[in-house]
Amino acid sequence: MTTPITDGGKTGRDRTGRFRAGNAGGPGRRSGKATSTALREKLAQDVEAVVEVVRQQALGGDIAAARLLLDKLLPSLRPVEQAAEIDLPAGSLAAQAQAVVQAAAAGDLAPGQAAQLVQAVAGVARIVETDELLKRIEALEAATAARKG
Repeated sequence: MTTPITDGGKTGRDRTGRFRAGNAGGPGRRSGKATSTALREKLAQDVEAVVEVVRQQALGGDIAAARLLLDKLLPSLRPVEQAAEIDLPAGSLAAQAQAVVQAAAAGDLAPGQAAQLVQAVAGVARIVETDELLKRIEALEAATAARKG
């Protein structure tokens, strides 16, 4: 249970400890520029000199300075798969997916590319399945309407 505040209203709270109307609940932000803004402005004046000092340290063999420069200036390399052509059979979607898996097993296709292609074939299969179901429903509705009419 909370203890009633009896400080004569100095905290801006009522007797139950809740803030009174009009009291935002804190001292707020100090007026003027924030400390980080002032620090950024100071650093901006000397940034070229700082970069040159770090550069000289890196050239002098300082590994931490070299790592700092390289991490900030050069993007990290990401593996990139080269595009590969694959001839898919004209048969069923299952045969096409099997051809993709066989190409990956033979080393003609990267595993990531094979996974993407199999997912694409599966997406096409869902589209074909939905299309066939729609045609069946339409045929059943037409047959039902012909019997009634």
